[in-house]
Parts: sequence; structure tokens; C-alpha cells
Amino acid sequence: MSAPVSPDTRRAWRAARTPVAIVLLVVLAGVVLALVRGGDDRALDPRSYGPGGAHALARLLDGQGVGVEPVFRADEAAAAGGTLLVTRPDLVRPERLAALARQAASVVLVEPSEETLRAVAPALDATGPLNERVRQPGCALPAAVEAGSVVLGGTGYDGGQSCYGGGLARDGDVTVLGGAGPLSNAALADEGNAALAMRLLGEHERLVWYIPSAGDPGLRAGEESLYGLLPSGWVFGAVQAGIAIVLLALWRARRLGPVVTEPLPVVVRAAETVEGRARLYRRAGAADHAAEALRRAARERLLPLLGLPPDAEPQAAATAIGHRAGRHPAQVGALLYGPPPTGDSALVELADALDALENEAGQ
Repeated sequence: MSAPVSPDTRRAWRAARTPVAIVLLVVLAGVVLALVRGGDDRALDPRSYGPGGAHALARLLDGQGVGVEPVFRADEAAAAGGTLLVTRPDLVRPERLAALARQAASVVLVEPSEETLRAVAPALDATGPLNERVRQPGCALPAAVEAGSVVLGGTGYDGGQSCYGGGLARDGDVTVLGGAGPLSNAALADEGNAALAMRLLGEHERLVWYIPSAGDPGLRAGEESLYGLLPSGWVFGAVQAGIAIVLLALWRARRLGPVVTEPLPVVVRAAETVEGRARLYRRAGAADHAAEALRRAARERLLPLLGLPPDAEPQAAATAIGHRAGRHPAQVGALLYGPPPTGDSALVELADALDALENEAGQ
């Protein structure tokens, strides 16, 4: 006889609950870390205190009487009579960005691509990567001359009025910055970064700070995935959870071998099983159930001897068995299909009568 080796639901849960709890803790920690990191280090967000944020610059502008208005949708970025700053202009549809630029008194774009330039500042061209270092103005643009040297890099631009070796360029009312460094919390205090940022963004009393975000109807369709809009903290948390799941799978992915036949630790004799079941019937006062079990067992042994099916009609079964045992069919029917006994003594008498019937019919 073989013992079952496959775990049931309770055993499987008992074995898996610890690793499941660990995975949930890792995922929770990743989500919390993502929220914390994502909330403190949003790129050029005037509400962010992280190194990549721009809260310090927003405070300086506010102290100078410039009203800073953070917006996240193109339909909220109208800056009539004010300055429009677009932190990620390449996410916005060129025609939508051009329409916003025409409404603003001045526009500042951070590291736009060639396609964006053609729509908003056609006199400018992107020349390629620009190493970040201290740069001198090298132009007559008042904002650059007054700011002096700055730390700037990213993308270089040519055409129009170019400063800082191409790190800053202007075409009419549109100013292009090659990198976000001069505006960020981390680099605002370097060289003349703060002075340059204040002069570029503080020309007017109103500054619309446009941060293109997920769900913005002005974004380019199909060019920017949701992944590109997620903060880096989410990526870190997802990688942590993925590693934990892979390790859990490698740990738990054990192949079950063939079923192993093992001897039972205790051999229980059939007589003991019958006695134990009888005691249960007696304790429950279930004489009717015990009687039916005895009758059913007698029918299952007698009917095959007469070539009758297990579901034979009681009348036919009683007639055939009575003929074989030499008894009246009514007497046999009462034994095999009669009413239940009324007590233990009647049950014992029924058991003896069934045993006698089987002996007579089996001869």
C-alpha cells in the first residue's frame, strides 16, 4: 500500500507562506522607496527638493516677485504675457508646442531635439553632445553677460544668438538651454547658474512651468511610453521585486519524484475495523444505518450467486434467493428489505438471520 506524498492545500500554504511574506515585504519596500525617491527627485519639478528638482530656483523667483505656476498638461500651459518654461519639450507634439510658444512673451526650452527646433526656433540647429564644464558667455546676450561663467553641458546648438559654446542659444523670444544643470537644486549654486536661471525665467512677472506628464493630451502619440514617464524609483522597486520572484521560483521549483511505496506504520486487522465501526454506530444510536449496511453487504454477496444485477428488483431478488435457500420469498424480502430494527437486540437478531440466510443460499 502506498502513502500519498503530494502536499495538500494546507501543507502547501504552510510551506509557501514565509516566502510569500518575504516577497510582499520586498514589493512593499520597493513601492515605498519608489514613492519617496520619485517624489523627491522629479526632474526640474519646482515642488521637488531632490537634486534633480528645482524647488530652490522656484523659491528664488518667488522672492523676486515672479509668480511660478507649475502645470502638467498642454491645455493648462498658456502663458500669455509671461514666460513659458518647458522642461521636456520633445514629449510635446511640435505643432502644439509652437502654438504655446506663440502665446507666450518668452519661451525657455530645455535640451530640445532638432525636430522641436524646426517647429519653435527654426534658426537654431542642434550640433551634438556638449561636455559639462565651466563655460564663459562668449556672446552679447544680456542675461549671459550679467550671469558670467556657468556650469553647462548636454546638447550644443548653433545659429541665432549662441552663448556658452553652444550650451545656450536664442532665436527671437525662444531661448534654448543645452542641459538642465543651471536650473536644478544640485547645481544652482555653482558659478553663475543661479544668476543665469533668474534672468532667463524672471523676465516677466508670470512664469508658467510646464512639465509634460502622463495623461497629457498634448504629448506625442506613440513616441513616449509610460515607462519613460515613470520616475527612476519605480524601476528600482520593480527590479527588486523581479529578483525576489526569480529567487523564490528557483528555490521552490523542485521536481516531485515518482510515488514511493511505503509500508503502513501500523497494520489494523479487518476485525478490529469492523468492531470500531460498530462501536461508532452504537454510540450514535444508528441501528438503522448499521442494519442497512448489513443488508446491503448480504445482497452484494447473494445476488451474484444467482446471476442477478446489483440493482435487481426486491421482489425478483427475494423470489430467487428464497427458491435457492428453500424459504418463502416474503420471509427473505423482510430480511433483506424490511424495516429497520428498533434496538440493539433486534439488530443482533437481524445479523444472525442474515448470516443464516447466506449459509443456506450458498450451499
